[in-house]
Amino acid sequence: MKLFRILMYLMVIMIAASSYSLGLHAQETEEIHENSVHFVPVEQTVERGLESFLDRSIDTAVEEGADHVVLEIDTPGGAVDAAGNIAQIVRNAEVPTTAFVTGEAMSAGAYIALNANQIVMAPGTTMGSAQVVDGTGNAAETKAQSAWVSNMVGAAENNDRDPQYAEAMANPDLVIEELNVGEGDLLTLTSSQALEVGYAEEVANDREQLLQFLEMEEAEIVESEVSFAEQIARFVTSPVVIPILLSLGSIGLVLELFSPGFGIPGLLGLSSLLLFFFGHLIAGFAGMETIILFIAGVILLLVEVFFPGFGIFGILGVGAVITSMLLASFSTVYMLLAILIAAIVSGVVAVILFKYFGQRGPMKRMVLHDATTTDEGYISNESRAEIVGQIGETITPLRPAGSMILNDERLDVVSEGGYIEQGRKAKVVSAVGSRIIVREVAAEQELNHE
Repeated sequence: MKLFRILMYLMVIMIAASSYSLGLHAQETEEIHENSVHFVPVEQTVERGLESFLDRSIDTAVEEGADHVVLEIDTPGGAVDAAGNIAQIVRNAEVPTTAFVTGEAMSAGAYIALNANQIVMAPGTTMGSAQVVDGTGNAAETKAQSAWVSNMVGAAENNDRDPQYAEAMANPDLVIEELNVGEGDLLTLTSSQALEVGYAEEVANDREQLLQFLEMEEAEIVESEVSFAEQIARFVTSPVVIPILLSLGSIGLVLELFSPGFGIPGLLGLSSLLLFFFGHLIAGFAGMETIILFIAGVILLLVEVFFPGFGIFGILGVGAVITSMLLASFSTVYMLLAILIAAIVSGVVAVILFKYFGQRGPMKRMVLHDATTTDEGYISNESRAEIVGQIGETITPLRPAGSMILNDERLDVVSEGGYIEQGRKAKVVSAVGSRIIVREVAAEQELNHE
């Protein structure tokens, strides 16, 4: 019953994910707008989920015949790889684009803005400070930094802007005296400075003034909103969240192995892993084939747990699950690192549970508990309890091991104490399994025995 409930849970999630994916596609192509401007928010951290949302939004704008796409930018920056992909999406858009800086366009946000056909900034906004940093907040290595500076310069040149200002945003060694940018500083332009150096075509207070500048006052405004599923996708595809989700998923499944029935740990584990795939599916990094491969891997693992074999189902299951995660990821190297972190965390939890809670739940099926006892008819050696008390004669010296004859049978025996000479009488005092212990019998005791 437990295996059946797990399979039903996986099937429901798979059907829901596929239904939502089809519904989202249908929604994207539902309406056609004429003489319209699509406003697309570029907010919060730049990451792969934002990339997927912008890709969908611009594709929708093109399909709906939009006359212009406005990227409303207010972001502190984010991942370099996502920014690069977004910039390519903006450059390749089949509709004119304008970056409207409504808050700050820092780091990756500045790079995205530079790739739009034109830039408009609201009063009091800023753009720049685009040096590449690593995960610890320190400047990236020279190779990565050089490539990023080249990208910034290329984006500026592509739209006929003075490249020195783009370079100064990313290169702290460049000095620009007229803007008071000294060595070790990064250029951050205010709206008025951007207008002065040609990094903004206009300063607009609001959308109304922006549309006047674009000469599209009568155009219909179409809002590109981030759906709830896309919000989940942006959260799930965050580089920080991925290893946490995988760890929660593996820990939940490990806990389920130690608990009877299918309860909260199993639901937590499967939900975390399926949330990972759902987010990557909505973000466009994974297809239904990855979810099918993952579910097949889970089924193989469950078969191995509930019907233990030679381990072949377990190996195939682990391989299928890991492969599905790699196929769903946007970075194979990062995904391998996240899987390694999850494996270490779940391994530590499994050891702790095994040590302090023993084998419970399905774990019992994976550990042999049967014992071969004499009460159940298992005898490792023939019991010779009937010879205890009988007297035989040694045919070899016992030092302390040797042989004796008892009832015309040769036996391997051990003396109870010290040395017993050959040809002496010896009494069996103990017979446990194959170990027979004897004691030398004095002459008078021998006569009494006779």
